[in-house]
Amino acid sequence: MSKHHSYNVKIEWTGNKGTGTSSYRAYERSHSIQVEGKPEILGSSDPAFRGDNTKHNPEDMLVASLSACHMLFYLHLCADAGITVVEYVDNVSGIMEETPNGGGRFTEVVLRPTVTITEKSRTEEANQLHHKANELCFIANSCNFPVRHEPSCQVRE
Repeated sequence: MSKHHSYNVKIEWTGNKGTGTSSYRAYERSHSIQVEGKPEILGSSDPAFRGDNTKHNPEDMLVASLSACHMLFYLHLCADAGITVVEYVDNVSGIMEETPNGGGRFTEVVLRPTVTITEKSRTEEANQLHHKANELCFIANSCNFPVRHEPSCQVRE
């Protein structure tokens, strides 16, 4: 029996400068992302699309979601395997291309996690668990583009 989970988010456009969308330049792309009981996130579009570079944009959030989902599954798998992770940092990047019709799509996301574990003998196994984490990641399983991994593992004994 499969379980279903529901996520409810409120997005509110806050960029009306007084004339609404009377022209492409007449409004800001600012918005708020609200989830009950959690801090509000201020958003905008990418600066390339007249957005505010001090706010998160949907593309940033997609890339961050992929990285966070992978990390959470990876940490779970390491805990189950008895591998002690003491640090995890991912320098992830995504590539989006614009299409001639004005839209666009991501063509790939590359995760570059640097994981620090406590036992040198477990390094290879720790690196291999990234493959399993990718298979389980809810967000990666929902994407129609490749999510690649270039992990590295360090040891802090």
